[in-house]
Amino acid sequence: MNFISILPSLLAADIGALAEGCRRAEAAGADAIHIDVMDAHFVPNLSFSPATVAMAKRAAPNLPRNVHLMMDNPHLYLRHFIESGADTVQIHVEPDYDIRAALAEIRGRGARCGLVFNPETPASAVFPYLGEVDEILCMTVRPGRGGQPFLPHVLPAIRAVRDAAGPGLSIMVDGGINLDTAAQCAAAGANAFVAGTFLYAMDDMAAGVRALREGVRRSTS
Repeated sequence: MNFISILPSLLAADIGALAEGCRRAEAAGADAIHIDVMDAHFVPNLSFSPATVAMAKRAAPNLPRNVHLMMDNPHLYLRHFIESGADTVQIHVEPDYDIRAALAEIRGRGARCGLVFNPETPASAVFPYLGEVDEILCMTVRPGRGGQPFLPHVLPAIRAVRDAAGPGLSIMVDGGINLDTAAQCAAAGANAFVAGTFLYAMDDMAAGVRALREGVRRSTS
């Protein structure tokens, strides 16, 4: 398996203390902070902006920023997010835009690129792009709000992406991730785990990060 990555989701942090939420994730030993950007069109919710990414960079400069654009037209905003400090930009396969051009622009601007697919989307939708991305994000809930229960029917899709991509590509999961569901996803081939409610509800986030990492290791050993 690829290097195991644990990413707290800033969406689950106290909205009045987002900088502290970033610092908590950094102090807990997380590998990156996951920042969900919602446009109220592609998903029925609004969330963060390039200013949030810039804040995260100031608050925890050594913690990489993994930015997930849940947007109908992500290609129009790539420059803004990367210039604000996004280290990785993830875009969805479902909307109608030039995905290859957007992935190339992300790379050309010096960031890592990822492609995302929703629970109802066949895993095969991302197969044509596997050689052009640094990671695939498999949504394990319907995107748009935090705290939803994990959808187990996505597990075969995770396995299908791993089988198609081989061992070298990072495969991330996001939605309802806890000790049990992270282990299930790892067994299916995932190596990167976004956890929001599970980690931010803990008094000791570092213990949660360690527990997730160890549980994933055990499930794949």
